[in-house]
Amino acid sequence: METVGALRLRTYGSAAHQVIVLHGGPAAVGSAAGLARGLSGAFRVLEPWQRGSGSEALTVATHVADLHGLVTSRCAPGRPAIVGESWGAMLALAYAAAHPDAAGALVLVGCGTFDLDARARLRATLAERGAALRPRLDALAEASHDPAERLIEEWALEKAMYDHAPIEAAHDDEAGEPFDIVAHTETWDDMLRLQQARAYPAAFAAIASPVLMLHGAHDPHPGAMIRASLAPHIPQPRPDPVGFGLTRTLTLTRGRRARRSR
Repeated sequence: METVGALRLRTYGSAAHQVIVLHGGPAAVGSAAGLARGLSGAFRVLEPWQRGSGSEALTVATHVADLHGLVTSRCAPGRPAIVGESWGAMLALAYAAAHPDAAGALVLVGCGTFDLDARARLRATLAERGAALRPRLDALAEASHDPAERLIEEWALEKAMYDHAPIEAAHDDEAGEPFDIVAHTETWDDMLRLQQARAYPAAFAAIASPVLMLHGAHDPHPGAMIRASLAPHIPQPRPDPVGFGLTRTLTLTRGRRARRSR
């Protein structure tokens, strides 16, 4: 693990072509490790752990600036492909819109939502799948007084609602990183603010990269609804040949399938 600006960074593989893998959450550092390792046989993979909370509130722009610092210091003059899971897919879009000349192909794995209808569908799906867990979740809410600890314990119960057959993360020294609930809340609140102001997804019209969306059948994120919300704003979209989502060219096709996290 090394430090690049405000980011902690893990690297995998030694191939010439570079890929940046962005974790979900927000603030679920390390959650993209399985995805990064799965791609490392074919690519040089950078897995940044996004900035945590501090003296100033985190914003989407802060994360975009941090990512640009990584791209310019480690990837220039090349344009790395960017693979994001969940929140990381949303950050990949925000980055490519802000820096269209710096981003390569985008792959969005279980992308998060950009409108109220899609978020309502996501919540409904999770409620349907989580009905059997409700007594345990209610008991957890009563027993735990630390919001960050409660969120981690809730995720341990709920992850089967997201992952059909999760690939367990390999043990490493960074396992068990404390969850930064302040970073999570500040970042997500800013993303919602930008959506309410109609900045996103309208800003994605500036994206110059090919985009591929991947939504597995078990993924509770409503892929078709999310695609519909993005399609008017991403230039010249067309369905990809395997029916996964939105793309202009199928650029990133190597590497095994890895699990999606929160």
